[in-house]
Amino acid sequence: MNLRLLFITLVSALFWLTSCQEKAESSSVEQPTDLNQQIEQNFELASEQYQFMMDNLPEDRFPQTFEDGEFKTSNSGWWCSGFYPGVLLRLFEETGDSSLFTEANRILAVLEKEQYNTHTHDLGFMMFCSFGKAQEMNPSEEYRQILINSAKSLSTRFDSTTNVILSWDSKPEDYLVIIDNMMNLELLFWAFEETGDSSFYHIAVTHANTTLKNHFRDDNSSYHVLNYDRETGGIKEKKTAQGYADESAWARGQVWGLYGYTSMYRFTQDQQYLDQAINIAEFVLNHPNFPEDGIPYWDFNAPDIPDAKRDASAGAILASALLELQGYVDEAKAEKYRKTAETILQTLSTSEYLAEAGTNGGFILQHGVGHHPANSEVDVPLTYADYYFVEAMQRYQELK
Repeated sequence: MNLRLLFITLVSALFWLTSCQEKAESSSVEQPTDLNQQIEQNFELASEQYQFMMDNLPEDRFPQTFEDGEFKTSNSGWWCSGFYPGVLLRLFEETGDSSLFTEANRILAVLEKEQYNTHTHDLGFMMFCSFGKAQEMNPSEEYRQILINSAKSLSTRFDSTTNVILSWDSKPEDYLVIIDNMMNLELLFWAFEETGDSSFYHIAVTHANTTLKNHFRDDNSSYHVLNYDRETGGIKEKKTAQGYADESAWARGQVWGLYGYTSMYRFTQDQQYLDQAINIAEFVLNHPNFPEDGIPYWDFNAPDIPDAKRDASAGAILASALLELQGYVDEAKAEKYRKTAETILQTLSTSEYLAEAGTNGGFILQHGVGHHPANSEVDVPLTYADYYFVEAMQRYQELK
């Protein structure tokens, strides 16, 4: 009798253990993949999206956004024109899909003429995010010269009285400079390293120093646009054109500055630039209106928080900047910055922000905010949101 009971007990225990194992295996399968696995899936989806996009893109046009069911495009002179080939080249790196590479080369040929464009400060966005990546992947004298010419064109907008690069062409009495301009300095540093021409270095450092002196408030938030006096170099106005108010912290402006000064430290190893990057990061991450999921409201001082629109583009740029910055700071800050970037990428990988295949005009991310006060490109996909999302995912994978 005891043996029989023992046998029954053993059989029951074996059955219970087997059942538990099956449940555990089932639970393991159902759990979400880790972020690295999710990123691999994101790259595959992004490749599919951009194939869909290229099939619908008019010849010699560049993707801008998708709004109210309409795929909106621009010409090569629009400040965002470099992001499309940049995304294509980065996705080709990750997936090996040759159709992306072929399309990148096609559209680069359309963009090439902008190397001589002296009417925009955005040649870094336009040419370095595109031809800069192409040169990194497949160096050629043709790409090299295009980038050098682009740096020369950008340099023509520097003024030795104001000590900054002119951003927007406007009235003769105005000299408008926006925080976004920090993002175009990488092109000048590349040209200096490639040619040895110190004028490129001088312009980049002088612009960054002047911006550091004038563009930031005591709490390390930044204005969007400053109007300099052409005659004296003094400041006539400080405004936040694309933000809620002149004294508010427009989200994308803050992360442009963060990314820009992080890049400045990479090229110069000048401690003041690292200090400023940290100051901006701490302002953003410690702000009471910074959401737990890491995707900023379009302005940190928007009056309708928590119902204000989120800006996926600001989130993507922030993640990419933090993933570089974490490599330059002490371990405590590095862990904080890595975890924040990881949270942002996890959030952008959810169905809330990540588009389904064949939707969203082919763009990867949803819910970007361009110019809220002008009701322009509000709660829509944005080509630069895609670019910095892909860059941030690549940077995250490199860390791992």
